[in-house]
Amino acid sequence: MLQLDVPFLPDPHYMEFLADLQPALYSVHFSLYLDNIPDGRHRPGTTPEFADLTASLARLPVPKKYALLNSRFHHPQLYGDKAALHKIITALDTLLTAGTLHGITIVDFYLLQALSDTSPETCSQLEAVPGVNCMLDSFAQIQAYCDTVARTAFKPPAKLNLDRSLNRNLPELAAISQQCRRHFPEVKLTLLANEGCLDRCPFKLTHDAQIAFANTGLIANETHAANQELGCIRELTAHPAELFKSPFIRPEDLHHYEGMVEVIKLCGRTLGPAFLQRVVRAYASRRYEGNLLDLMDTMEWLAKRLHVANEELPADFLARLSGCDKNCRACAYCRELLDKTATPLPFQLEDLRQ
Repeated sequence: MLQLDVPFLPDPHYMEFLADLQPALYSVHFSLYLDNIPDGRHRPGTTPEFADLTASLARLPVPKKYALLNSRFHHPQLYGDKAALHKIITALDTLLTAGTLHGITIVDFYLLQALSDTSPETCSQLEAVPGVNCMLDSFAQIQAYCDTVARTAFKPPAKLNLDRSLNRNLPELAAISQQCRRHFPEVKLTLLANEGCLDRCPFKLTHDAQIAFANTGLIANETHAANQELGCIRELTAHPAELFKSPFIRPEDLHHYEGMVEVIKLCGRTLGPAFLQRVVRAYASRRYEGNLLDLMDTMEWLAKRLHVANEELPADFLARLSGCDKNCRACAYCRELLDKTATPLPFQLEDLRQ
């Protein structure tokens, strides 16, 4: 039975919602909300207190808990800054002592080694899980990352986040799953369902790097403007049918992944608790009636312009898209599907009143 890995926010109503869903949850992931510990998203304007995070996590005893240290990279000075590294270790120790931490999600393996060298005692109690942006899309890559973790003080990962490209490549996913079962029989495999990024997005590595630069304070946060003028927002505005090529997994299609993976990861923690409740509820119930784009993390901007009726998408949606040869010039399937299921939304000014 598939379980969910969902974002955790220390919001009282959202925590109550997750508490009721605990049997469906394998794990939760969360930011540490500390100034010197950036993760893979832009820093919000206001953040909860670390102490609130610790207390809030204790209210969810069932799912495993993973702290996000998943920035693409960090300022090179961090790796040798003992005070900064000890601040991270202290935060991890605090959560360990409270019984509210099982591991970290990591993308920058320089940081992984630096933390391991700083406090092997603490790290030996924590799993090191390669983040989804490590893009594990082959067994050889999985093995290389697991071998690197094994050379540190960290525990091996109990789960592996596979690359989103495998969501629409079921034969390759099945082959990788079988190899992992032979070599890592205790490890659970995870797919990210609702990112909504372009198919094998050519902008992604640069976008992740720009977020990391902004989080180090070296540049301003201007990635939305870049995507609007030059990147994915410009592309989807001009060619909205491309949204169907995004390797998302609809709630209704989860059964196709049974037996190949054990965990479905959901994202969107920067969009707030109301968004997350809608998404988690849809994937827990395996159905959603409404705008498909309202479930997508990175398509929030498009959801304000376009309503794609999820309930009107055909039953063979996944079969058609996973069997696609990407020769769009010879195929009008996505354009015809957009015409059948999508309705433009009227422009509305955002209500910024508090």
